[in-house]
Amino acid sequence: MNYAETLDYLYLRLPMFTRIGAAALKNNLNNTTALCKLLDNPEQKFKSIHIAGTNGKGSTSHMLAAILQTAGYKTGLYTSPHLLDFRERIRINGKMIPESNVVKFVENQQQAIEKIEPSFFEVTVAMAFEHFAINQVDIAVIETGLGGRLDSTNVISPLLSVITNIGYDHMNILGNTLQEIASEKAGIIKRNVPVIIGEKQEELAEFFIRKSQESGSTIRFASEEWEVRQSESPKVWKLENTSHISYFISHISTKEVPRTHPAKKFPSISLDLKGTYQTKNLATVLSATAELRAQGWQISDAQIQTALGQVGKLTGLMGRWQTLSTNPLVICDTGHNKDGIIEVLKNIESTPHSKLHMVIGMVKDKEISKILALLPKEAIYYFCSPELERAKPALELQNEALLIGLKGKVYTTVKSALEAAKSASLTNDLVFVGGSTFVVAEAL
Repeated sequence: MNYAETLDYLYLRLPMFTRIGAAALKNNLNNTTALCKLLDNPEQKFKSIHIAGTNGKGSTSHMLAAILQTAGYKTGLYTSPHLLDFRERIRINGKMIPESNVVKFVENQQQAIEKIEPSFFEVTVAMAFEHFAINQVDIAVIETGLGGRLDSTNVISPLLSVITNIGYDHMNILGNTLQEIASEKAGIIKRNVPVIIGEKQEELAEFFIRKSQESGSTIRFASEEWEVRQSESPKVWKLENTSHISYFISHISTKEVPRTHPAKKFPSISLDLKGTYQTKNLATVLSATAELRAQGWQISDAQIQTALGQVGKLTGLMGRWQTLSTNPLVICDTGHNKDGIIEVLKNIESTPHSKLHMVIGMVKDKEISKILALLPKEAIYYFCSPELERAKPALELQNEALLIGLKGKVYTTVKSALEAAKSASLTNDLVFVGGSTFVVAEAL
């Protein structure tokens, strides 16, 4: 098979969560373990950082990878889903896995794939681990796909476990309460491996402290260690479309500042990623970096500053409050659950505009009614449906939206919805594209 045929094989032959939802998931790690065993356990041949969480784990993963590669380490990065190219999932020092490597992996493992019958995600995880092992990365940043305990990535033994936050998402799989969801995410905590929790949520703090104690792991809450706030008016940077945001950083822990903390050396950090939610992710990244320094990884303050100023360039991150055009202003964001949409709305509110046009599409297994209830009624809506089986039909989405006073037309594709929104917009209007990662992918 050539590369295109190989991708068709992976997409069509294997159960794929983005296509069919929960039916693609396995309730154990057996398939991943079997694949890794056939590959001589590549996951044991490189050091790693494991990152889970409801929101922010993608940005956090990319920031940490940027810091490590800027510090001179050969750094692997595994994330999901991809937006434009399958190979975005597997990178070394920002470079995507070559097409030929994807073809060769599937060619060599096709017999095993047919026998084991793994999911699409299980195969891509094994592919990533082999790629990192063969290329002898110094360290790899591994983002979970969904949950943690039963996520295929959970076969690794990391140096550090990071959980960004806990929110309501994928409840049909992870549980209906924050405690149940937290229990699944906490499944990545390993014995004697330090744990960073990004946001301290009072109702969950004791659970994570108890879990870390049971595992013999040290635990730190990034939100208790750092205060991160924007040092510029959001209106200024959005109006001028500047490429960087400056943040004031303050160490707020009541404990003595350890030697390894990147504190007080820089009063501000310039970050090329936009969005108010990055304040939370920055705190998580700073605590994670401090822990890595405590373990002996040589990362200077200057390297942290340099890396965070060019995360997109170094790692290829897309879709986080990303400007697609400026006349009219079109911005997309992959926030797709309740907490993610709340952060999106904060950014919309702080962006100067006359009328708001929202190109919106969703997938069926989200809490659609709760998300729609958050959206502004004064906006003009362009309902669409991304091209996948899990997508909520645009007409059904429109009907649900109408019940709570959201008005707009239905479009057959994301592309036609976006074109209509841009055509209807005046110079000072804002077009927002989102509701689903897959809507953003098609818009990009």
